[in-house]
Amino acid sequence: MTATERDITEDLIRDLLREQHPDLADRPVKLGALGWDNQVWRLGDDLAVRLPWATQSADALLRKEHAWLPLLAPHLPLQIPVPQRLGEPSERFPRPWLVTTWVPGEPADRAPATRGAEAAVTLATFLTALHRPAPDGAPTGRDRGGPLADTAEHFTQALASATERGLIREPDAVRVVWEDAAAAPEWEGPRLWLHGDLHPANILTTNGTFSGVIDFGDLFAGDPACDLAAAWVLLPDGAVDHFHETYRPSPDTATLRRARGWAVLRALSGIHIGDAGVHGRPGGKPTWGPPAHAALRRLTASVHQ
Repeated sequence: MTATERDITEDLIRDLLREQHPDLADRPVKLGALGWDNQVWRLGDDLAVRLPWATQSADALLRKEHAWLPLLAPHLPLQIPVPQRLGEPSERFPRPWLVTTWVPGEPADRAPATRGAEAAVTLATFLTALHRPAPDGAPTGRDRGGPLADTAEHFTQALASATERGLIREPDAVRVVWEDAAAAPEWEGPRLWLHGDLHPANILTTNGTFSGVIDFGDLFAGDPACDLAAAWVLLPDGAVDHFHETYRPSPDTATLRRARGWAVLRALSGIHIGDAGVHGRPGGKPTWGPPAHAALRRLTASVHQ
């Protein structure tokens, strides 16, 4: 069962709070955002309510965030939505839901980082803090974190679809970048904590630089290259090298090659989702297209050198 946009209302949220967390029920409530998996409603000045509405997988992802994010948040230099309360399924709403801290800022797909050097340092510092060895029992990635070569079929289909629809101009250059990345040696280090879904709609900006990171539903442990791909997707031109100089430990050549491959996959996904004629659901937005195209341009530039 999935909820629809019409099913989730201010009255529903107040009813759920009265039933399970009555001390929060009198706070002001207003819609904050319609995401891919969840609706986010602001609860007063400092809290938010996240309710799954579009995918079945969101239920398990919310429970994962509730279990792990309070342990990670104290070590991170940017604000993240820290779970405060867990709402259990009920007759009124048959799915779990969360009360989290509210993270201010504008999504980077609508307000991109413009202060490149500062944004690069901020992103690198955040990922350096996040990428610590994960304990036994940490979640694994659904379709990420393993060998990049395992995504060959997905890459081929995404590239073919984007080419057929005229969304990219140089598919051969894109293929060169991805094939080089897929041939890179695999990660042999410890399983590190990863955000797993660092696209522009999950990064918040304030005054031209990054100020918060949201939606840890894909949180898992694995190869840091998956997250390092974000540098090509999130940063403005000329800032990627500064990011690599700041991130610690300095990524080796193989990790950077794999990261470029994950960045290609992220860019192709953003291009597809940004094509409003195909993806009409909230969360799939035209604003996802421009940063994805910019990332693909940066990634393929070296092919022509």
